[in-house]
Amino acid sequence: MQKGLSESLAGRFETIRTPHWSFGEMRDAFGFSLDEFVHFGGYPGAAALIEDEARWASFVLDSIVETTVSRDLLLLTRVDKPALLRSLFRLACDYSGQIVSYQKLTGQLQGAGNTTTLAHYLDLLSAAGLAVGLEKHSAGKVRQRRSTPKLLALDAGLISATSGRSFAEARADTQHWGRLVETAVGVHLLATRDPRAEVTYWRDRGKEVDFVVQRGTKLTAIEVKSGRHHDGLPGMTAFDAAHGTSRKLLIGGDGTPLDEFLAGPGITDI
Repeated sequence: MQKGLSESLAGRFETIRTPHWSFGEMRDAFGFSLDEFVHFGGYPGAAALIEDEARWASFVLDSIVETTVSRDLLLLTRVDKPALLRSLFRLACDYSGQIVSYQKLTGQLQGAGNTTTLAHYLDLLSAAGLAVGLEKHSAGKVRQRRSTPKLLALDAGLISATSGRSFAEARADTQHWGRLVETAVGVHLLATRDPRAEVTYWRDRGKEVDFVVQRGTKLTAIEVKSGRHHDGLPGMTAFDAAHGTSRKLLIGGDGTPLDEFLAGPGITDI
């Protein structure tokens, strides 16, 4: 259907995107707590299975991921290396919330070929709602599109299903839980994205901002904390110095409560 729209219906269709369910929707429909949403994500079809975590993970991997990779993506476009596509998805889940160079990805993926192939496959995974490679914020668009991507699974539940960690194990691992929280925030920003806005990340000389939202000339720098912060947010300070006046938003920690942000309108309120 998507291929047919672009080929034969130019000027005669409207695209209405339906992303993964938000925290507010999963809470209201299934009684999910904040922690349950951060771990299990926004798949309503799997919500009734979370008490049996092995069955829940099997449902997500077999019924959602495998059918998407093996059938839906192959219908969208030609995929010469399906095994590479699967491996790239797994790696995006393993490194969700982390900045990973294409060279490093090439080194970890057998038969990866060149970086152009990896960038194309990331675009396919993004179109399928599985994973995305966020670009680095930069004033120069050409340099930005060649930048090292920040990998992001497009639902935190995908990380949990592929990691093999139980809910209790994930909650007890501070570093892993922080990645799930950052993923949930990034997904919420992308899911509610104003088409006039752009979501990227920023890093320079060891200083980093988790997400940058740009709408026209308006910039919002966003940091995500799963616990109390004591570092004074040096990334925010460096970003502000490099790009002039920008709005700063801290989610979690001492800033906007995570549940409040995830239940809100997301980017439309930034």
